[in-house]
Amino acid sequence: MPRRIAQISRGVLLLSLMLATGCWSTDGGEGNDRTDDSGRLTLTGAGATFPFPIYSRWFSIYSREHPVRINYQSIGSGGGIRQMIEGTVDFGATDAPLTEEDLERIPGTLSIPTVLGAVVLTYNLPGLEQALRLDGEIIAGIFLGEIRRWRDPRILALNPEVEIPDRDIIPVHRSDGSGTTYVFTDYLQVVSPAWRTRVGRGNAVRWPTGLGARGNEGVTGQVRQSPGAIGYVEQVFARQNRLPMAEVRNRNGEFVAPSIDATTRAAEGLAERIVDDDFRLSIVDAPAEGAYPIAAWTYLLISPHFDDCSRGTAILELIRWALLEREDDVRDLSYAPLTLEIRIRALDAMKGVTCGPSARLIFDPDRDFEAEARGEVPPPEVEIDPDTPSGGEDTDGESR
Repeated sequence: MPRRIAQISRGVLLLSLMLATGCWSTDGGEGNDRTDDSGRLTLTGAGATFPFPIYSRWFSIYSREHPVRINYQSIGSGGGIRQMIEGTVDFGATDAPLTEEDLERIPGTLSIPTVLGAVVLTYNLPGLEQALRLDGEIIAGIFLGEIRRWRDPRILALNPEVEIPDRDIIPVHRSDGSGTTYVFTDYLQVVSPAWRTRVGRGNAVRWPTGLGARGNEGVTGQVRQSPGAIGYVEQVFARQNRLPMAEVRNRNGEFVAPSIDATTRAAEGLAERIVDDDFRLSIVDAPAEGAYPIAAWTYLLISPHFDDCSRGTAILELIRWALLEREDDVRDLSYAPLTLEIRIRALDAMKGVTCGPSARLIFDPDRDFEAEARGEVPPPEVEIDPDTPSGGEDTDGESR
């Protein structure tokens, strides 16, 4: 038992350091070299902070089990999209759906959903013991600068039995291009006509008021050190820092606390809305009973073609492994897993990804991911050779 406690303590310390620095590498190295000193293939990715904790866990475990090192920089969704456009990473990550303008610059890029998560309103009100209740109009009013005191009558009306301290409200928002901001402002523009008219939605918007901080990590830290502050972050960041999270009124009039179940309910019926394997859909303000209203899924951005077959194979197999074998990790970190149907559809969408000079398919078109997920057939053994030259093909087009 003491050994187990020590392992957990080291894990908590490591995650705290990662959250503070906003970067993750499976062996601490830097750069975009093909291999590291031990000969492992090096993959680089960048983007969303929203899924950073789950990606950190996945990439660490995968690296221990495979000859692959993953260097992921948690720089925000806007940065991830930008680096995909510039071609400086092997994969990107974003919570904000790619726009048509983005796709014109990186045509054919796949948005592969990985997990569902909740964007929460976390606050610092010393002495407040009960969960705060908020609705869309009040949240919009706070971030528009129209509601400036915590004892505003509109807040008190939703919290009649809560002793709210009489403090100024300090809104905290992201200062960087952020998918978390996209999800939050997507929600506000749906529920608040004033927000829709004056601010709108996007990875970055012109904030009428408040303090800016970089990353989910920065917003969490700013709220934690500022009595009276309120900010929006991905749920796991509030939990890691033991900050309270508001209950938010959903479309059905229910005040719902963020949870795995409430986030899952927000995605009910999502599979029916997916057309032509285009997963770029919003699930904010969902109509389902018990749904948490500020929910979203997050995406990995994958090129439709890789010049290097070893690199392309490593990335696709990493995603398959995460989606089909690591559901317990998702729940452990308070994300909500995608339904099996959506995970299978996401993997099937990658069957068109090619590599090498002859543009061979990386995944077998007849591969049955559902049978693999159910344990009916084992996944095929895949050899990832970091020493294979770029292209990775013999003259007959087969992967070495």
